[in-house]
Amino acid sequence: MLEVIVGAARWFQLAANLIILGSCVFLIIANDGKYSYTAQWIEKLERLFPRLAISIVVGLVVILAATIAKVTGSADKLLQPEVWLDFVSDTRAGLIWAGQMIAAILLVISVLYLRNSSRVRWHYAFCALMAMFPLIADAMVSHSAAEGMSFSNVVPYALHIILAGVWLGGLPALLLLKYEYVKQVKSKKSSLRDIQILKRFSAIALPVMLLIVLTGLVVGDRIFDGDYAAMVATPYGWLLNAKLLLLCVILIIAARIRSFWLPMFANSENSQETQSSAAGMRKWVRIEFILAMVLVLIATILANNATPAKHVIIKEWPFSFRFSIIATWGGENVALQVWGGLAIVTIALIVLYFGRTAHWNLKRLVTIPAVLFIFGLAVALPPLTIEAYPETYRKPPNLFDAISVSYGAELYSQHCVDCHGYQGRGNGIKSRTMSTVLPDMLTEPHTVEHTPGDFYHWISFGMKDTDMPGYADKLDEEERWDLVNYVYALSRGYQTRILSPEIIPNRKNVHPPVFSYAAHDGSSGVLQDFRDKQSVLLVIFSWPQSEARISQLKQSFEKLKKHNIAILAVPTNELTSEEQSEITVNLPFPVVTQGAHEIVESYALYRRTMSRPDLLGRGSTPDHMEFLIDRDGYLRARWIPLDDEFGWNNVELLEKQIDLLNKENSNVAKAGEYIK
Repeated sequence: MLEVIVGAARWFQLAANLIILGSCVFLIIANDGKYSYTAQWIEKLERLFPRLAISIVVGLVVILAATIAKVTGSADKLLQPEVWLDFVSDTRAGLIWAGQMIAAILLVISVLYLRNSSRVRWHYAFCALMAMFPLIADAMVSHSAAEGMSFSNVVPYALHIILAGVWLGGLPALLLLKYEYVKQVKSKKSSLRDIQILKRFSAIALPVMLLIVLTGLVVGDRIFDGDYAAMVATPYGWLLNAKLLLLCVILIIAARIRSFWLPMFANSENSQETQSSAAGMRKWVRIEFILAMVLVLIATILANNATPAKHVIIKEWPFSFRFSIIATWGGENVALQVWGGLAIVTIALIVLYFGRTAHWNLKRLVTIPAVLFIFGLAVALPPLTIEAYPETYRKPPNLFDAISVSYGAELYSQHCVDCHGYQGRGNGIKSRTMSTVLPDMLTEPHTVEHTPGDFYHWISFGMKDTDMPGYADKLDEEERWDLVNYVYALSRGYQTRILSPEIIPNRKNVHPPVFSYAAHDGSSGVLQDFRDKQSVLLVIFSWPQSEARISQLKQSFEKLKKHNIAILAVPTNELTSEEQSEITVNLPFPVVTQGAHEIVESYALYRRTMSRPDLLGRGSTPDHMEFLIDRDGYLRARWIPLDDEFGWNNVELLEKQIDLLNKENSNVAKAGEYIK
């Protein structure tokens, strides 16, 4: 019940805010600056402003009351002022609410001043500016801001909602203006003035709508985070589809008003025609406004109540196919068919344009472009489809961590090596007896073309029309996901062969396995503990082969520490007590004692270089490897003394790389902890 109350209050408060903003923008358009425009519709519109502004304040109070009741679990707490004060002062949501309330109160003062002042443009502009601030504050409590209170997260949503206000808020003003023409016949002078107003509003409406769509795409991309399957497989996606459908209907109505009713109104030759066209325009604007209010309701639910798509688990994909450009583009004639289909779609749009300019009747104008458009899609889309399964978009429950990858390696050696080979190249001892050619999961982009859910389905139930069996009866769910993690670690490891001791600035695309550890000095933690704080130098060493390097790092530690770098040393083999004592005496950085085996085994998959691809047999782990992981969790550089001609034994080179990482903008998505 509280969710319903909060949703209704947010919708009412947001709608009132949008109407004030858009109406003020409309009044700026109506006032040409040469004279004070005092039409009756303006009087009626301005009388609404104080009520709408006060309703914003009331809506915010209701939202806070419902939120406190939900958090405390008791409505009785609402009678205690200290509870309200504590929530507002001690929580981020409370502080943002306070800012929004201050902005709403300033808006009330602004509209009251407007009601008692002369009608000049800057008064309307100031009121519109005041109406923007509550909307900006509202953007700070949206799902976009929940991903991080950053410029790139908040600004697109804030622009989206402000632009929506410019368009939606202007509709009530437009309705009131048209209502005057239905009530009484206007003079030709008034008609010309109002025609000019409508044309000005129409001129800005199109670019505003395009910007609304553009900012909506930016916000949507962040919400979905590339997982667009959620569009048709989650409640969030269904609501968004309903919103998009409504938007399409609204755009069609707006286009009809712009292309038919407005020219009819502008070209009316007598009062009767003017009234008739004004009445028709008013009817369609009213429908547009009602649909827009429903759209705002859906948008409110999406922004504040519905769980964002990227956080929803798609338990079952409802279709037997999916679209994938990556997996299909290299196929025979695929590009030709797709471009051919898109050409037909383009022709459909051209026909629509020329049909409008030639004044085709509605039936012809809709039917011919629609047939061409559908035919074009029928040509372009089928080549881009591949088989999908109920688990295709299921998100892995297992972290992509060193333990999971290590367990996956053990399971792979028990169940998969004979067919797929030690390194996943499809060259196992039994591969030559198979009826089908096995895929190369190491050097070919197999894991890029398919989802983790695809691999999980194949491991669980086998592959249709191949010799691969299913292992659902032999491995539990967690073990199957460990196998999936290992397969992805294999592929990711091979892709990192381009890494060197020097970073590539701003190229953050390698997600290494995360891990937990305990060290000789009593410290413990997880790799994620260093996020936003320090870069990490992960040193995987052998003893005594790495003795000189460990000694060098020990001597250089104070110098490196000034560059804000953490060092974790991980032995490739379990150390004896004597070796551990010898290594750690006066050592200023930790040596991992628990979790070392899993870290070494998972990071050994990242050992390949351009000069030593290491593609045959079981592969070999170098005695010494070092990995530089940035503050966002991405693997950025690597030094393997066995292969690299120069490296971080030149401490100045290492310092330079750390400085480059520290200077980078860290305002990016953190490295994923799950494969996708």
